[in-house]
Amino acid sequence: MNLHTTPHNSRAPRTTRRLAALAATAAMVVAGVQAGTAVATPDDDARTTAAMPATAAALGVNPSAQRATAIKSAQADASSAAKALKLGGQEKLIARDVIKDARGTVHTRYERTYDGLPVLGGDLVTHATAAGKIKSVDKATDAKIAVASTTPKLKAAASARKVIYAGGENPVLAWETVKKGVQKDGTPSRVHTITDATTGKKLHSYEAIETGTGNSQYSGEVEITTTKSDAGFELTDGERGGHKTYDLNQGSSGTGDLVTDDDDTWGDGTGGDRQTAAVDAHYGAAKTWDFYKTALGRDGIAGDGKAAYSRVHYGENYVNAFWDDSCFCMTYGDGEGNKAALTSIDVAAHEMTHGLTSATANLDYAGESGGLNEATSDILGASVEFFADNASDAGDYLIGEKIDINGDGTPLRYMDKPSKDGNSADFWDENLGNLDVHYSSGVANHFFYLLAEGSGKKTINGVEYDSATSDGSTLTGIGREKAYQIWYKALSVYMTSTTDYAGARVATEKAATDLFGADSEELKAVSATWTGVNVK
Repeated sequence: MNLHTTPHNSRAPRTTRRLAALAATAAMVVAGVQAGTAVATPDDDARTTAAMPATAAALGVNPSAQRATAIKSAQADASSAAKALKLGGQEKLIARDVIKDARGTVHTRYERTYDGLPVLGGDLVTHATAAGKIKSVDKATDAKIAVASTTPKLKAAASARKVIYAGGENPVLAWETVKKGVQKDGTPSRVHTITDATTGKKLHSYEAIETGTGNSQYSGEVEITTTKSDAGFELTDGERGGHKTYDLNQGSSGTGDLVTDDDDTWGDGTGGDRQTAAVDAHYGAAKTWDFYKTALGRDGIAGDGKAAYSRVHYGENYVNAFWDDSCFCMTYGDGEGNKAALTSIDVAAHEMTHGLTSATANLDYAGESGGLNEATSDILGASVEFFADNASDAGDYLIGEKIDINGDGTPLRYMDKPSKDGNSADFWDENLGNLDVHYSSGVANHFFYLLAEGSGKKTINGVEYDSATSDGSTLTGIGREKAYQIWYKALSVYMTSTTDYAGARVATEKAATDLFGADSEELKAVSATWTGVNVK
């Protein structure tokens, strides 16, 4: 299918918008670092403040220029914040992000060091008045950060990093090593292992590359933004932070070649045309950027106005897609026979959202926090799909419905009843953290669906759903927009690297209070919905 062109954008003469044939699939992924959560309760005055409309502004619009200034200011005041929090003399705070919401509350996210060493699992978020008075704090750990000595008894590899590991019951001096390689399916591997520097005991391990699965395509015509070059046109989106899309030419490293074209007409809607996958990845990234900006008031993945980049045609017959923090990029395989690129709207949104999670709560990709990490990508991936309003891929609560991973037309995951995939959990129980994070994510996915749409039978965009609660209660949804605003607010200012499901309930209740008020129906719905998935 050939593309139709549209007029040049008069505001950016070297940037043109074009309609391109779309062909893609859906795939899901991961990211994070620790486990165990402590969450503070908002002040009473915050709970009695009149409800505010849930808009992007209420979430905390923070243009990139303002964000940079705010972080610099927060770092200048970091010692005062540490003193107010009564941290030890050897502890220091490093400001990572600052968000000021419509109520005037300033939420500052910090990493922590001890005697100059990074503290893994020591992150925290302060919530202060505009005048700088700290009202409450959310910590990844309540343990006192202190060790008897920062001189290790055991030696480690030359490349190892000395750290304080605070993910267990008591902080310990540790070594962090990174082993690079390739996973069985061809995905790059970067395994971080934390080892006690005194006893040699393995304390924690996680895979830093976030991955997904899929092997199908869908078609449609979409608008993409390209940039004119001396040789013709290139897939550089000057309207969205300069996002670029590269062709790896079946390679597995570097960036390959920037995708270019002579006449600004891209792809033919089939897997046989190399440009088609690039069009899909470029389009999905643009829609996710627009969703972050319009719906969440966020200026890019990291909030700094800078784009990630996309790489397509990774490896041979690679049936996967992944986000990698080290390159700040999304990478997509071509699927079986190199004809089914994993580049649909919800794949791009899922992958990019792993970057968003890393830039905010940095949920550890293990245990319950890992499930929340995966669910966040599913939740915002589905939300972007609805936001894109693409007739060829209408929004739904089915994850990977276009990839036909099972070969029978069924989706990869179901948000209304996660257990329909044969592995995911519908409700919380004490063993949930032992599941693979793609399956423990089911409880949060189920929570989001119920919060947005309610329980019982429904038909949405032609798809039939039937969702039940653990206690047989009947729930009325508050709408998808309010639901994703609450989730994002909780992720960006209340969750930490170790947040578990109990902590997620507290975080979303705080977020609903901030956005809608202490007596709001939305807050009541959040609480009732968590109870409905057995998180009490």
